Amino acid sequence: MIKSQAHRNLWLVLAGAAVLAVAGCSDKATNETASAPRKPAAAKPAAAKPAVVAKAPEPATMITLPKGTAISAAARQTLATDKNKVGDTFAASLTEPIQVDGKTVIPKGTQVTCRIVKVRKNELKVTLASVVIHGKSYPLDSNSITGPKTHAKNADKSKANKDVTLLAAKSKLTFKLAKPATIPLKG
Repeated sequence: MIKSQAHRNLWLVLAGAAVLAVAGCSDKATNETASAPRKPAAAKPAAAKPAVVAKAPEPATMITLPKGTAISAAARQTLATDKNKVGDTFAASLTEPIQVDGKTVIPKGTQVTCRIVKVRKNELKVTLASVVIHGKSYPLDSNSITGPKTHAKNADKSKANKDVTLLAAKSKLTFKLAKPATIPLKG
């Protein structure tokens, strides 16, 4: 009796699995049939796609910043000759809009990245590396400038002979492009 009950339970499980499998296949067929009439409705989003395509060229409107374009930015952090090294980058914000032919092409406040190119005891030289437009970084090649110097005063006598030059946060840096840069028009 135990054996026949086990066989009966096994058959019930298999029968239940078969019913579920048929129901799953049946549901799939129903979904496929139901999706067939939807194809004309799917044409509506396709009609909406030209609006998306029309937006895509907006960032693609490229403009060239000529060689010699002045770019003024303010450092967002303090740099020091005893802490920073050549190759370090830091964020800055444009303090003035960048204009081409009298039109603002990059507004004030846009984020730029600067790079340290020279560190000496009494000198910190930086260059402009890139600008962020529409969430994407575009390379810039500028002259290198020596940041406005601020000498740190050390109370520690062991460091008294060590001059530290600082580039304070919010220091204004003015660069000139060393070669033209092509960027998308910020809208």
